[in-house]
Amino acid sequence: MALDYRPEISVETPAAALRKLLAGAELVLAPGVADAMNARIVAKEGYKALYMTGSGTAAVRLGLPDVGLLTMSEMVDNAQRIAEAAEIPLIADADTGYGNAINVRRTVRAYERAGVAAIHIEDQQWPKRCGHFAGKTLVPVEDMVSKLKAAADARRDRDFIVIARTDAYSVEGCEGALERAARYIEAGADMIFVEELRTPEELAEVPRRFRVPALYNMAGSGKTPFLTADEIQRLGFKVAIYPNFIMRAAIHAAQKVLRALRDTGDIKGILDTLSGWEERHELLRMSEIRELEQRYGVDEKARVGLGSQP
Repeated sequence: MALDYRPEISVETPAAALRKLLAGAELVLAPGVADAMNARIVAKEGYKALYMTGSGTAAVRLGLPDVGLLTMSEMVDNAQRIAEAAEIPLIADADTGYGNAINVRRTVRAYERAGVAAIHIEDQQWPKRCGHFAGKTLVPVEDMVSKLKAAADARRDRDFIVIARTDAYSVEGCEGALERAARYIEAGADMIFVEELRTPEELAEVPRRFRVPALYNMAGSGKTPFLTADEIQRLGFKVAIYPNFIMRAAIHAAQKVLRALRDTGDIKGILDTLSGWEERHELLRMSEIRELEQRYGVDEKARVGLGSQP
């Protein structure tokens, strides 16, 4: 009799897993990534959630800054690759929702199908700007309220988390941003993200004032204070995202390799600073591919192998 092999299927959705984390006592740390390989690194290092950075996605996919050049389909495609690779709950940037309330409905469904646990939608006009850039303009509050109602209605998984982000601080001041945040929560936002707050006192006001979980953006521009995870948690935040620190580390690492090659013509001198050949492929789950080849009867001579190390 043939074996009746059926893979185990988890019934818990990514969104449900994220809600479970939010219900816990600990601050949810979500490092930012822009590609599937770094998503694997974050998961392997034991993090329980991660964040797809829009700024990082623009950098990796276009080589350009975060100034509203990416489309919804490009962002969703990237999010799906990251979610599949990481297999931990993914919070994703969804910019402005890519249009009006009707567009937002399609955006929510697309991210949900991609396996994303939560998205944030911001109240900027298009073309949007990175939250720590100058030159931002806002949509009327009523337009953003309409988008958030559409987002809440559109989700098929009731656990899917809609995060309302306001970029009003640098346009309307702190109180204006907080007033907008209150309207967005009334419209159905599950979490609030007030961008670009400058002082611990301003930051503390967000979780103090609102009943929904608050998100802290450790953007690295120097505008928002560099706080420790313990300090962020003591302020009352439930999630902290670290959008582009992994990418910034990779820039310096790549420059070091390239400069060594350019200056010496020899790469051997820095091999001990790089990941090992086997380490890299284990991260990419080579051993799982080999196990699957064996399970499904791939000819032994045709099975993948690492070969000899250079």
